[in-house]
Amino acid sequence: MFFRNESFKDFIRFYPVVSFIVGLQMMIWLLMFFHTTLGNTIYVWGVGSNILVGLGQYWRLVTPIFLHDPFGFTHVLFNSFSLVIFGPVLEQMLGKFKFISVYLFTGIMGNVFTYLVNTDSHIQHLGASGAVYGLLGLFIYMSFFRQDLIDPASKQIIIIFSLIGLVMTFLRPGINEAAHLFGFIGGFALGPIVLNRVRTFSPWHNRRRVIKDSSMQFDPNRWKKRRFRVNPNVSALIWWIIVILAVLGVLSGLIL
Repeated sequence: MFFRNESFKDFIRFYPVVSFIVGLQMMIWLLMFFHTTLGNTIYVWGVGSNILVGLGQYWRLVTPIFLHDPFGFTHVLFNSFSLVIFGPVLEQMLGKFKFISVYLFTGIMGNVFTYLVNTDSHIQHLGASGAVYGLLGLFIYMSFFRQDLIDPASKQIIIIFSLIGLVMTFLRPGINEAAHLFGFIGGFALGPIVLNRVRTFSPWHNRRRVIKDSSMQFDPNRWKKRRFRVNPNVSALIWWIIVILAVLGVLSGLIL
């Protein structure tokens, strides 16, 4: 369910919203990392600040979702990686509009409660971790209340990953606990609304869309093709690597 085997071109075609978000936040990070005039302007204008929100700059409840630590690559890398792993499933199941609505709502909710918890805080914050936790919250709702939409193996991965992420949120210093926790709660709360009348994720749904010619084609070498089989041990190793990298991604929502 979470293992991606599409080509880069197909991934962009099948999951345009996820691709756009990842591309946008990577581009913004590069502009800030190289200290370009535009990058510095975006940072100053968009970084989360409770003091400035209190002064009426409410756009700062939205813009931090797309900004990441300009002093390190791991922040944007692992948040983007987490989105690439978990986002495509929901984009296909919910559709583009519902998916971007969930992503923005949970990210904004995390920033709103970041403000409400400590309105006088001078600490700036940024990162997509609140929105990523929102996706996890939606998956957790799915795992317990819409089990028809998720397979047992994926359910186990989501539960373990979410538990580790939530526990480490309160153990690791420098984490925006409010954004993580309330982003997660927001995603869970949206479950009964957005999961109504959705279909289960299926990679075959995408593959059917790329068929250009429905006429029968003769392939003289079709019997010579070998099927690629993944060794179970290798497959398990890949899954653990994915889970570990995704955990690092969710835990990289640092406050500057």
